[in-house]
Parts: sequence; C-alpha cells; structure tokens
Amino acid sequence: MTTHARDFSASIDPVKLDRLAEVVIKVGLQLQPGQDLVLTSSIPALPLTRRIVEQAYKAGAGLVTPIFSDDEITLARFRYGQDDSFDRAADWLYEGMAKAFSNNAARLAVRGDNPSLLSGQDPTKVARANKANSTAYQPALEKITGFDINWNIVAYPELAWAKQVFPGETDDVAVAKLADAIFAASRVDNDDPIGAWAAHNAALRQRTEWMNGHKFHALHFTGPGTDLTVGLADDHEWMGGASTAKNGVTCNPNIPTEEVFTTPHARRVSGHVSSTKPLSYQGTLIDEISVRFEEGRIVEARAAKGEDVLHKVLDTDEGARRLGEVALVPHSSPISRSGILFYNTLFDENASCHIALGQCYAKCFVNGDKLSRDEIAARGGNKSLIHIDWMIGSDKVDIDGLHEDGRRVPVMRKGEWA
Repeated sequence: MTTHARDFSASIDPVKLDRLAEVVIKVGLQLQPGQDLVLTSSIPALPLTRRIVEQAYKAGAGLVTPIFSDDEITLARFRYGQDDSFDRAADWLYEGMAKAFSNNAARLAVRGDNPSLLSGQDPTKVARANKANSTAYQPALEKITGFDINWNIVAYPELAWAKQVFPGETDDVAVAKLADAIFAASRVDNDDPIGAWAAHNAALRQRTEWMNGHKFHALHFTGPGTDLTVGLADDHEWMGGASTAKNGVTCNPNIPTEEVFTTPHARRVSGHVSSTKPLSYQGTLIDEISVRFEEGRIVEARAAKGEDVLHKVLDTDEGARRLGEVALVPHSSPISRSGILFYNTLFDENASCHIALGQCYAKCFVNGDKLSRDEIAARGGNKSLIHIDWMIGSDKVDIDGLHEDGRRVPVMRKGEWA
C-alpha cells in the first residue's frame, strides 16, 4: 500500500483547515475580484486545495485552474522513462503559465512534498530532469521573481512528509502532529488569524525599516564553520511579510514567513559558511553543506549527504554558484521554538537565517519595478535558472552590518536581533 492509498484527512482539524484556506486567499494572495488563479497541488493535498478553490470563488475569482502531481507517477518516470526524456520538460505548460501571469493571473502552490522521494534514484537523472524543468519554467519564474503578480506558497501535511518529521508515531498521529505544527506556524490556531497576520506583518515592517535605514554595504556572519561576508547589492531594499506586487496587489508570498530579506551583490561575497539544517531539494536531502566563496562565486563545496546532487545544482549555470538572496530570521521565531525539523524549506528557512543560490528578486531594489534586467545586473543582482534557499543561522551565529566606511553595527547576537 502506498502512502497515498489511505485518506488521513480525518486526522486534521477541519476548522483550522478552513481558516488556512481563508488566510491563503485573503492574506497570502489577496485575490482580487475577477482575477484568475493558477494553482499547483499534489493529489493528497486535495482536502486543502478544494477549500482554497471554494474560498477563491467566494472572493470573486475569475477562473481557477488546478494542476496536480502524484508521487507514484513521478517515480514511474525515474524507474521506467527513456533516458533522453530526462533532458526534456513540459515547456508548453510553462509557456501557458507565463501567458496566464502576463494576463494578471495569480499563482499558488500547495506543497507537502516527500523530502526523500527521489533519494533512491539516479542523481544524474535527477539533476538532468531538474535542469530541464528549471529551463522550461524560466518564462513563468521570471514573472514570480520579478514580482509581476501576487503569488503564494502554503503547506499541507502529506503522510510521507509527516512520517519523516515524526518517525516514531503512527500514521494518523504523525499527520495530526504535522497538521497542528503547520496551523501554529501559519497563525490559524486562533479565532482571528486575519488579525494575527496584520499584527505580524506590522512587526516585520519595523525590521525592514530599521535595516533600510542603515543602508549597510555588507553583512558579516560568524559562527561554527562560518566566517562569511555578504556584500549587499547597490540600491538594495529589505522586504518582509506583506509586499505589493507590480500589479498593485499586496500579498504575503509565503505562509508561514518570519524573514526579512534582500538581494546580495553577486560579485561581493567572500569567506566560508556551513549549513545549520538539511536542505530538501526536489526530493533529495542535502545535509551538512559547507562552501567557500571567492569574489561572489562558490569555489569549493562539500556535503555529508547528497553531495553529488549539490555539485550538479551548482553546475546548472553561471549564476547557480552565486547568491540571489540573504534573509534574517531570529532563532526565537515560532518555527524555531517548536523544536521541529520540518525537512521542508518553506518552514525550516523561517526558523533560521538563510541564503539562496541563484536568481535574485528584482523587487528587492529601490524602485525595482522600474529597473531593466541590465540595470539589476549592474547593481549586483544575480541571474540563474534556480533559486534554492538553505539555512545558515542558529543561536551560535552573530551578524554585523558593515557600512562602506568600515563602521560595524550589531544586527544579531546568538541568533537574536541586537
């Protein structure tokens, strides 16, 4: 029996699931009357996906188009697919998504991936398929990284993921525990989740205003296995929580979110850094990452687990070895306090400061919505087919803000805002 053969929705609080669906539409997307929605989801996440679609139409959505995936179908490809098929992807599908986004459709991803789905498959095939998919997805991804539209990612507690997070529990209990953890992190475990998100967004806005007021030239991270200087892009701007897309809609792209983030300078990163949590990437776990940067580029990279996949990711293109994001998260964030290792970047990145390999966010510049690609690159923004976050923060990491004249300002001490 596969992990999808049984329905575990009875283990999940239906009231909180309804609240999560409402938060997705009203806070995550702020879906506008008449606006179309392109939605991707796995089949096991149908209990949440159906509620989201219902909330979308109640909010006046135009057309909601769902696109579904399934773990067993994905594995069938790697087990039986023709070799040359791993260098191809459904470009026609992504071209259609890009066209929808150009016509102002919103984007939503419901995620509950098995972190180890592809860990037993040929890493070369996994890397080839990921690269082909990233290349095909680029026209649609540019609309998201450029923040042309309102978009959001939210999670659902699928069984395989739940069993990895809570391996000692029965199936029903593991799903219930993961569901409760998702609800708490997503601020729907109270009677006024919309109000809770408004207060949280205000607190994140205070942090971004403080960082933007300093206009740091670089950040210096120090801790076990880490001595890293991250130069910040010229005219960078810190963001966090609710932000306004180019289409004028204010949305929360990630639920949950605890980070404030900006764009590093792709050519001004130096030193070494070690990961503090595993990275789950396209069904493969990459753990104990350690890399060294010179002039913005990773020149050495190691991992205790998943190193082959890591090296293939870094070889995706020139920008894959450079940074596209740096984000600050206090160690005392609710997700960190939960003590749960989620094996899911959406959650683990919100328990820890992190950096991202690859594509930068165009919105993280002053007047970023008016800058061309060449202007973003001239300011230090990175371009790549990938954007992969991995965690480098803990209660043992200090961060200083560096001004161009050499002055230092404490930003974080032992993982907390200073």
